[in-house]
Amino acid sequence: MELFALNHAWLIPLVPAAAFIIIGLFFKEFHQLSAGIAVLAGTFSFIMSAAVVMAVLDAGISVEMPFIQKIQWIKIAGMHFSMGVMIDPLSAMMLVVVSLVALLVEIYSIGYMKGDKGYGRFFAYISLFSASMLGLNIAVNFLQMYVFWELVGLCSYLLIGFYYYRISAREAAKKAFITTRIGDFGLLIGILSLQMVFGTVDFMELRHILPVYIAANGTGLLTIIGILLFIGPIGKSGQFPLHVWLPDAMEGPAPVSALIHAATMVVAGVYLVARSYFLFAQLPELLHLIAWLGAFTAFFAASIAITQREIKRILAYSTISQLGYMMMALGVGSLTASMFHLLTHAFFKSLLFLGAGAVMHAINEEADIFKMGGLRKKMPLVFVTMTIGVLAISGLPPFAGFFSKDEILAAAAAVSMPLYIIGTITAFMTAFYMARLLFVVFWGKEQHGHVHKTSYFMQIPLAVLSILAAFAGAAGYVGGFGDWVRFGEAMPEHMNIGLAGISTALSVAAIALAWHIYVSKKYLSDIIAQKMGFIYTVSFNKYYIDEFYAILCRIFIDGIGKIMYFIDLYIIDGIVNTMAALTVYCSRIFSKLQTGQIQTYVAIFFCGVIILLVYTIVFFTKINELAAGGGF
Repeated sequence: MELFALNHAWLIPLVPAAAFIIIGLFFKEFHQLSAGIAVLAGTFSFIMSAAVVMAVLDAGISVEMPFIQKIQWIKIAGMHFSMGVMIDPLSAMMLVVVSLVALLVEIYSIGYMKGDKGYGRFFAYISLFSASMLGLNIAVNFLQMYVFWELVGLCSYLLIGFYYYRISAREAAKKAFITTRIGDFGLLIGILSLQMVFGTVDFMELRHILPVYIAANGTGLLTIIGILLFIGPIGKSGQFPLHVWLPDAMEGPAPVSALIHAATMVVAGVYLVARSYFLFAQLPELLHLIAWLGAFTAFFAASIAITQREIKRILAYSTISQLGYMMMALGVGSLTASMFHLLTHAFFKSLLFLGAGAVMHAINEEADIFKMGGLRKKMPLVFVTMTIGVLAISGLPPFAGFFSKDEILAAAAAVSMPLYIIGTITAFMTAFYMARLLFVVFWGKEQHGHVHKTSYFMQIPLAVLSILAAFAGAAGYVGGFGDWVRFGEAMPEHMNIGLAGISTALSVAAIALAWHIYVSKKYLSDIIAQKMGFIYTVSFNKYYIDEFYAILCRIFIDGIGKIMYFIDLYIIDGIVNTMAALTVYCSRIFSKLQTGQIQTYVAIFFCGVIILLVYTIVFFTKINELAAGGGF
């Protein structure tokens, strides 16, 4: 079974891709059948992924000695590219996370999307989304990864704009697609640069070539290539300043938000950096930049989430902040901490998004948390599961986020105290705004008399994810996650009790503060917002980044467009039109000579003969005169 799982790992993305084709071509109008095909394909991928993990553990496959299958893909004069499957602990972990979350989202969607006209189309898109991310996870080289990378972007466009008849959904889909294209262009240039410099984009080949190249040539050019490669993750993983697409991705259905923000698109950038860490680890200056950009993104997004009112938008900025944590961990040299947080984040963030979707589904898609309230009694299961999710993301023991978050903070403290302080402050803000969301939605005055029942298809994934959000961190810590998913030597699991105690105390204080403001009303939120004044306004308006980009578009893009329009209309078209007019004018003149009448042609011919005779007589007369006068 182990050998079968490894040899047939290519089926893991292929089966969901086949489900997409089958649903899209044949069964899109058959709602329940479409859902059944998608869930069956997702189940197969998860079972195969779990089998791959077991095979990796039993066979002793490591980062240094991965399992690889390759076939020739493209062969052009002077270069060739392969495609295939690369299985190591990192890709195996990602396969399980992606396939499990995708499967649970598909099951949840059976209940959530019930009655939607695009039911079959939704499950077709979800299947393609899962296939794209799973294919990205097992890529053997940058080019193969880039193909699936772009497929992930396409699927996000289709799902964010799923309700295409809404202007807001269409605009959000375009915003996500265009913004991430900026990052993707940088990534593409980086991949082409690798091919030109090293003659290959294969991960294992580059891993062996780089040390020799650096010893001979240094890291100058490689740093530029690394920056280009990192631009892709900046866009895909919502790092500042290309984060603006991610909050607007909420226009898609809630299951889409869970999939995008938890296990697929946004973590693709983190995974790319981790997969190519053999390159980034050679560039300490670039790692320093990644660490600080991640820390800033984490703090920046958390400071916005504190003031937002829409439930999914709060979670979206939370995702940006947590991705910043993961990037910071990679920047300070701890791939293990980053991937551990990616694992736990996938569970508690998908739980929170699906819980938010259940709340909105129950109260007619209301998104403003201050128009909810008192739902803990009417939706007890959702309340309990979301509470677990909030405690997990807040980093309270023994929930999953406690172990992964504190491992990141410990790694940051070992490298840079300023980074650790930023991360700790961010942890405090995270606990506060997540507790704010929980208390406002489930406590307070009831504002909805009738609440729609939550489907069992929606309840089952919430229950499973809550268990994972509660215990996955402890299981990974005890089970030696760092011995398995790592870069370099295995690091024994240990916890800095002092740092963990500080972050836990701050999280408890943040939750208590949120309770006093939003439940006991000891401090009134409106008064606090008023006293904060300009700071609150700037945070609520997301630092006016979107407005700034809009101004840039109007000034530069629209301005350049007007200049190019002028050049096209008056210069290029002017030259072309002038040449055309001159041609027409000349043709009209010459057309006078082409009357089609034989008489005219004979007359012209006769005139030409006369002119020629006159010229000949004059010429010879002149010759005779010169001869008579001795001119020769």
